[in-house]
Amino acid sequence: MSNFNRRDAVKGGAALGAAAAFGIRPSGATPPHRLDFGVIGLNHGHIYSQCAAVIRGGGRLTHFYAVEDDLAAEFQNRFPEAKRVSDEREIIEHETIRLVVSAAIPAQRAPIGIRVMKAGKDYMADKPGITSLEQLAEVRRVQKETGSIYSISYSERFENYGTIRASELVAKGAIGDVIQTIGLGPHRIRPATRPDWFWDPAQFGGIICDIGSHQMDQFLHFTGSTEAEVVASQTGNFHNEVHPDFQDFGDAMLRGNGGVGYVRIDWFTPEGLGYWGDGRLMVLGTDGYIDLRKYVDIGGAPGRDHLFLVDQKEIRQIDCSDVVPPYGPQLVDDVLNRTETAMSQAHCFLATELALKAQAQASRADTFTPPKMPG
Repeated sequence: MSNFNRRDAVKGGAALGAAAAFGIRPSGATPPHRLDFGVIGLNHGHIYSQCAAVIRGGGRLTHFYAVEDDLAAEFQNRFPEAKRVSDEREIIEHETIRLVVSAAIPAQRAPIGIRVMKAGKDYMADKPGITSLEQLAEVRRVQKETGSIYSISYSERFENYGTIRASELVAKGAIGDVIQTIGLGPHRIRPATRPDWFWDPAQFGGIICDIGSHQMDQFLHFTGSTEAEVVASQTGNFHNEVHPDFQDFGDAMLRGNGGVGYVRIDWFTPEGLGYWGDGRLMVLGTDGYIDLRKYVDIGGAPGRDHLFLVDQKEIRQIDCSDVVPPYGPQLVDDVLNRTETAMSQAHCFLATELALKAQAQASRADTFTPPKMPG
């Protein structure tokens, strides 16, 4: 795939362009129909990759609900077969819809999911799928009570070809036992393009809750940790004074029963990069390490998914072009078979819990006054 960035999507204005910007690659023929699904909330462009994942698994999008006419028009252009409804209950109570997908404003995602589960359906939210510890407690209670699936689309792992290939390599023992992950999630901010809710932590949960949830998921996945704690975390607002409650930087140290991790996220990607963010993942093992440059190689190599593996013998660049993302088909399997092949419910909630706790206990990084040097 060419190095398509978010500027292209904005200039083109087409939903298909937005889909490409979020990592959707041509998928060939439509798979056989296996279930119907609906969409509630279109407030983040991730909705296109979420829908593409379910469609790859045999899902058929039949209905969608959105308050915003402009977002609905763009979505309808991409999915003309889907019927726009005027009330989300037409989806939640629909007889044939088995799965509901959402990229609503982050703070609304858990309440939507609770309503969906109480109606006996399964749910897939964009990250962050939950924005407070109180929401998490209620989601856990309802999920346990109903037995419904509450899945969060951690797209940096589920939809990124390089991360999927790295998972395969680690599972085969290519770098030995994993010791640590380092996940970097820089983003470009472009204030003029952002809606009002983007600046309100009550709506998006804070920077670690939001962007950092990707890195929490990858830390648990690659270390195999089933228990984990936040050792330390911090957030700050270094360059967005006009929005004093906003956070443009965050980081965290993690410790699990399978390894340790470090997370750094920020909104400081410069325009010169030519892409929305230089996302990185480093996985350190006892016999080697993986360095994954997910979206761009600042050394100048074209394309994305630049995966390097260093072991006891050599340095290798690993091809990721033949990867087939498994998340969508696995999730559809789970809906139909009541299994947990895409992601265990425990993992889904633990990744969110780590992000929420790191956010809640974070110290302020932007209030530090360095000591004066003598002389």
